[in-house]
Parts: sequence; structure tokens; C-alpha cells
Amino acid sequence: GERGAVTERAADRYRQQLRRIHEHIAARAPNARVYGLPQPDWSLTSAGASFGDRAAIARAIERFNGIAREEVERAGDAYVDIFPLMREQMRRGMTAPDGLHPSAEAYAEWADALKDALR
Repeated sequence: GERGAVTERAADRYRQQLRRIHEHIAARAPNARVYGLPQPDWSLTSAGASFGDRAAIARAIERFNGIAREEVERAGDAYVDIFPLMREQMRRGMTAPDGLHPSAEAYAEWADALKDALR
């Protein structure tokens, strides 16, 4: 229905924005090494419930992360899938005081995971 159409438009806009970003980077820094990351599953955070149905939010995040992966790979860049780590962090409550964003400790774990992935 209408909600699905809104979601489709949002997904299309997101894809177009990512494509423009990758094209911009390629034009201005053709030899740059570019890495794409997923967005965290904030549906699992204490603040996540205030945005609506957690399951629907989680599905949307997974969908948008899929689009991100597709666009990163389409551009010839590397997608580093730390989503399982991000999801586990949110389940463990590793959020900033706002209850939504990742904590400093979570970001440190991302850095460690990225360091390992980029070797």
C-alpha cells in the first residue's frame, strides 16, 4: 500500500544518494581506497521503540544495508560487513547516553574489527 510506496521511494532516494557519493569520490579521488559500512541496528536500542515497530525498523535497516552493499560493490569499493558485531553491541546495550547511538566502547570495537578486516 501507501506505506510500501513510501518505503520504495526512500530506498530509491537512498540508492541515488549513495551512487552520487561514490561518483563524487571517484571523480575527485580516483585512486582512493573507499570502504563502506552498514548502519547499526538501532531498532534494538532502548530508544528504538520510540520510532515505531522494532521488527519493521530492523527489516528496513537490513534492506538499506543491502542497498549500501550493492552500491559500494557497484562502485568497485569494499564493503566491510560488521553488522553482526553492531547488532550484538546493541543487544548488549552498548549505546551512548541518548540510548540510540553507539557508545565510545562500541566504536572502539568497530575500529578493531575494521583494522582486522583491512589487513
